[in-house]
Amino acid sequence: MEELLQDVVNVLVSIVEACGAAVIIIGAVWSFARFVWVGLRRRDTSAFVPVRLTLGRFLALGLEFQLAGDVLRTAVAPSFRELGQLAAVAAIRTVLNYFLGKEIAEERRQVAEEAERVQRGGGSTSASRPARPA
Repeated sequence: MEELLQDVVNVLVSIVEACGAAVIIIGAVWSFARFVWVGLRRRDTSAFVPVRLTLGRFLALGLEFQLAGDVLRTAVAPSFRELGQLAAVAAIRTVLNYFLGKEIAEERRQVAEEAERVQRGGGSTSASRPARPA
């Protein structure tokens, strides 16, 4: 019975980790396409902030899937070695997610400030931004 449960969990771990990898790959491809598109249309660095935010969200979600796979892997009769590895991996991924979340929040704040400044009529702080066609 335990072997059957272990086999089922191994299949589930593979599926969850594949989902995490797919989220990261899709996010990277999507963000790269947006990066190229934005780079061809606008030259100022503030135009790339939304692209970074999108990639950051994909990375954070992908890391959550990967962590879920690690938790599943140790759910059935874990050894002390597996628990130690899970703790180390969880700590690393948690720290990565924390700093990624902080960066996303900071960039969102900057985007909101820029939008507010434009809405008030203050315009952009970047003089190099070309005029947008109507």
